[in-house]
Amino acid sequence: MVAYLKRENKPDLAYRKTDAANSDENRPTIMFLGGFRSDMEGTKAQFLDDMAKELGLSFIRFDYSGHGVSKGDFKDGCISDWADDAFSILDELTTGKTMLVGSSMGGWISLLLALKSSERIHSIVGLAAAPDFTKIMEEGMSDQQRQALEEKGYFALDNDYSDDPYVITKKLIEDGRDQFLLGKNIDVNVPVRLIQGKKDMDVDWHTAEKIKASLLSNDVEVILLDEADHRLSAPNELDVLSKTIRALL
Repeated sequence: MVAYLKRENKPDLAYRKTDAANSDENRPTIMFLGGFRSDMEGTKAQFLDDMAKELGLSFIRFDYSGHGVSKGDFKDGCISDWADDAFSILDELTTGKTMLVGSSMGGWISLLLALKSSERIHSIVGLAAAPDFTKIMEEGMSDQQRQALEEKGYFALDNDYSDDPYVITKKLIEDGRDQFLLGKNIDVNVPVRLIQGKKDMDVDWHTAEKIKASLLSNDVEVILLDEADHRLSAPNELDVLSKTIRALL
């Protein structure tokens, strides 16, 4: 059942939570962080929910503000806002250690969350993790899009995941610059696993290697899948995710 985390002067956040079969403090909660314009009802989120139930673990998934059935307007949000949403979920709805599983933008959010709340993080699994993706958006803008950004504060971007174009705001681009992580030390010292498809047309597979090079953690592995694309939700790809999580546990 969908519940809502109510916050003062911030949009209410929709979430689904499954409690652990028993209260073993040594077993982490699994928290799924979705991608840009995605929601908590996707294939990977559902798969993780089922897996957590099988393993008797607590699991939580949620929609960022302006995403899915959470409150707020997508156009008002940016990376720091959505990272703050994730912190609210972690801080108010989980206890003990948490394993973060971040898909695409959720991989970026996971790293920002670990930087802020390192003592709460058990490990991180990145699925086509996309830190700094707004930089790629900015560098790829056409002259027409740049003009729209300056004059209207946003431009429309066609995509392969929805019939409706994404609305890319000036706020998103400018805030993204303040959240960039690649190319500098990322002071995260928990185990990190980066699952990345080599046929990903949205996130260059070399990004996983760049993340590894930036992390201070000594326990980082890149898992490259030769035939996988950005979605990473085919049965064999979900099997890799399952095995990765079970090994970290």
